[in-house]
Amino acid sequence: MGIPNMQLQMGTAPRIAESPNGLQRTVILALGTFAVGTDAFILAGFLPDMATALGVSTATAGAAVTVFAAAYALLSPVLATVTAQLPRRALLVTALVVLGLANLGSAAAPSFAVLLATRVLAAVGAAAFTPNAGAVASALVRPQARARALAVVVGGLTIATALGVPLGDAIGQWLGWRAALVAVAFVCLLAAAGVAVWVPFVPGNSPVRLATRLAVVRDRSVAKVLPLTVLGMGAAYVVYAYCVPALAASGIDASATAWVLALYGFGAIAGNSASGYATDRWGATRVLTGGYVVMATALGLMGTLAATHVRAAWLVGVLAAAWGAASWCQTPAQQHRLISAAPQEAGLVVALNASCIYLGIGAGTLLGGFTIGHGATAMYALGTALALVALAYLHITARAAAAPRPRPLR
Repeated sequence: MGIPNMQLQMGTAPRIAESPNGLQRTVILALGTFAVGTDAFILAGFLPDMATALGVSTATAGAAVTVFAAAYALLSPVLATVTAQLPRRALLVTALVVLGLANLGSAAAPSFAVLLATRVLAAVGAAAFTPNAGAVASALVRPQARARALAVVVGGLTIATALGVPLGDAIGQWLGWRAALVAVAFVCLLAAAGVAVWVPFVPGNSPVRLATRLAVVRDRSVAKVLPLTVLGMGAAYVVYAYCVPALAASGIDASATAWVLALYGFGAIAGNSASGYATDRWGATRVLTGGYVVMATALGLMGTLAATHVRAAWLVGVLAAAWGAASWCQTPAQQHRLISAAPQEAGLVVALNASCIYLGIGAGTLLGGFTIGHGATAMYALGTALALVALAYLHITARAAAAPRPRPLR
């Protein structure tokens, strides 16, 4: 969820004197990324209730997830360009305040149109905060501790995947979806106050033109790799936003959705963590192949359970964890492929991959909205099919990249 975006400015992070307790100061940045990660997907836990309250269908309500993801993907490179020279602390505080106010606006939204507008505003805050949190963390510590500092900040996002979204779902079940969004807003504003007080001044970066950031897409090797991110994340998120009705088809009622989401989150953490090691050891293509096979199998079996009305909560939990692991094992492997394709533009291609992650999430959610009227089995089937398409695309492009190029005639 935006994890790779935090590396966007790592190569150009301003060099400042090591801050006293610099590593400890990154904890407050992790609180901010926790808020961003929770906000990005929390709607999935109470989408039907929100839809009923705002007078729209569940399929239509899913557009709130799509709009956030699309706005994040499209605005991220623009905001990075526009805000490049701003002092980092002021930018981080402003981004968290915007995110907090956007969530308060979503909580108070009297109509679905207003909710969509506040989700776009939330995407602005999230897209401005996430990459710069990593850059500031790296600037606060000595070079030997930068990896640990980044790991702390990334930890906020991974904890949100495992705990933030399920907790938000639980609050939504107990107190209502509006209260859950108010809770996210409170965390955002608390993190903003902490950054303002605890993070020292960090200057801005040198400006990089938007055209320069996007020029790398013209590299054919990069252009072949990026679509896989959209395909793979689209497959992973066809069902996610509609998990409440989808899981209900397998006998998991709304009150039990939180623990299934928690298992998905722990699977996502395990998949993301293991993928880096496995990619170094066995290569990105093998890791992605395994991921897409596991994803297709998990979604296919969940669809079978829904179609046959088999009630096996333990099996749904295991499959949800496998689904989460397969979804988020993609990121390190895809980053590796992109950096190998354009090593001189590593920061830019990783940032573009982050945008493609959110484009895939938005596209998958949109497809899920189109399919939900045909039932949970149809959604699972579509997710399975897309995972297999991603697998086929991976091997077609991998073979093309490995094929020897003809030598020019002399």
